[in-house]
Formats: sequence, C-alpha cells, structure tokens
Amino acid sequence: MIQDNAAWAGAQPVLSVLIPFMRDDPTALLRALDGPDGAAEIVVLDDGTGDDALAARVAETVTALRRPARFVRLLANEGRSKGRNRLAANARGGRLLFLDSDMLPDSPAFLERWLGLIAARDPAVAFGGFSLMQTPARREHALHRAMALKSDCLPAAERALAPEKHVFTSNLLVRRDVFDAEAFDEGFAGWGWEDVEWAMRVARRHEIVHVDNTATHLGLDTARDQARKYEQSAANFARVVAAHADVVRRYPSYRVARALKHVPARPVWRPALKAIALADAAPVGARAVAMRLYRAALYAEAV
Repeated sequence: MIQDNAAWAGAQPVLSVLIPFMRDDPTALLRALDGPDGAAEIVVLDDGTGDDALAARVAETVTALRRPARFVRLLANEGRSKGRNRLAANARGGRLLFLDSDMLPDSPAFLERWLGLIAARDPAVAFGGFSLMQTPARREHALHRAMALKSDCLPAAERALAPEKHVFTSNLLVRRDVFDAEAFDEGFAGWGWEDVEWAMRVARRHEIVHVDNTATHLGLDTARDQARKYEQSAANFARVVAAHADVVRRYPSYRVARALKHVPARPVWRPALKAIALADAAPVGARAVAMRLYRAALYAEAV
C-alpha cells in the first residue's frame, strides 16, 4: 500500500527523509519534522508490523503533514537493509536522510541545518550524531544508557577519528549518486552491522563527514534485549570480518574477540558474563564491562 499526502504531487525536494519502522510509533518524529516548505519530503515505511491501528495513526499523520510525505506499508517484514533500500527507491530527492523511527531531533532547525550543509558542501556522506538528551532515565535502561553515553553519543570531532565506524542509519545523510552505487547489503539478517559495513565500502571512495546535528535516541533497550541483539549480530559481524578484515582488525571489539577466542572453556564462562550484565543489583559499570565482554565472546566465534 502506498499513500501520498496532498503536498506530494508535483513537489521537487532537495532532501528525502527516510524513516522505516517496525512496531515503534513514528508519529511524534513525523510531526517534529513537519514544515511549510517543500525542500524536504518524508517517506515512512511500515516494515511488516502488522498493526492496523498503528498504520491508521501513521496514515492520518502523513495526510495532515504540510511537508510532502508518502506512507509505504508492507504486509511482510523485509528487514533492515532491504527496507531502507526500498525507502530510497521511493524517494525523489538528490540527497537521502535516513532516520530511525525512535529518534527525535534535538533542534527545531534540524532539517534546516542538513539543508544548509547540502547547500554549502553537498557531502557524499555525513553523519549528524545522536544523543540521549530527551530520553527519559529509567532503571531498566540504565545499562544501555551508560554504554551508549560512553561509546555512541560522541561529538563530531571524536567520531571523525574513525569515520566509518561511527556511521549509523539513525541520522545519516547520503547523496543519491553515492547510494545508487552502494546500497545496503541485503544479505544481512536480524540486527547489527549493516550500516557500518555499508560505510566501510563507501569510505574506500568517498569522504565521510561528521557534524554535530544530533537527534535523540528514545528507544533504549533493557539489558536482556541488548543481549538478544548482540546474539543476533554475531553472524553479521562474521560477514563484516569476511569482507573487511583490514578495517575491522583496528576495532577494539575485534581485538578483544581474538583474545577471548584462545581462552579455554568459553561455553562455561560466557553465560556467567551474561548473568552479571543482566543483574540489576550489580553496579552499572561492572555490568557494562560484562556486557562488552559477553559481546566479544560471541564475536570470538567469527574471528
């Protein structure tokens, strides 16, 4: 199903904002991105959520937007890579801004800043960063918050030291010609690494620019959900290692995984690391160390 709002027909946007969702409600993000001009359009994709009530809310919100907008609803889930490639196929702008549905801009000038960067530099790829500025502090998310603040919510100058490593589809600007040449690899399944692997390919031919134009990540996970995602991502990490060993070898996660590969009795002590990471009563710092080591122990199978 494809539904366009009244502003869609005839618009000639410079920028297409592309938002996939799977169960998360993107309507707050859609309203935050709305504006009176047609310089940016919005394409939102329901990747097989199967929730008629949610789809109806999204359709109603899209219809009410002043900005050109399209709602694409899929009956079956296509996955993170294929869904984003489908979004790009529905976009008309010469630049694509990928935003996750659980994000919220940190500035009312968020889109204007992206359009200003396009006018001034028109970068091949740029990542705006993300924050937790608007994310409520909840006990069940304490571990994810601590880990994200340490490794993900970094200023542009720090991200630029390893530009391809700090690229996520949560707030990613891509020029159309670059994406047409390098789409997301649809061989990835489940969660993790498809955006970083894409950046590794692109970085071989184009500069990746890092700027401070952040959006808040609202969708923090419980420790149990974090562990489940890391377990899903092990096969994706193996795929990245096979294709980009020269790059991945520089990452601490790879080096720790290599070291743990040679520690005996991994099936015995790996569950103990997970148990510490999931223990709400343990200090958050100790849980974070345990979760990182648990992830590395999972990745040891791939290195």
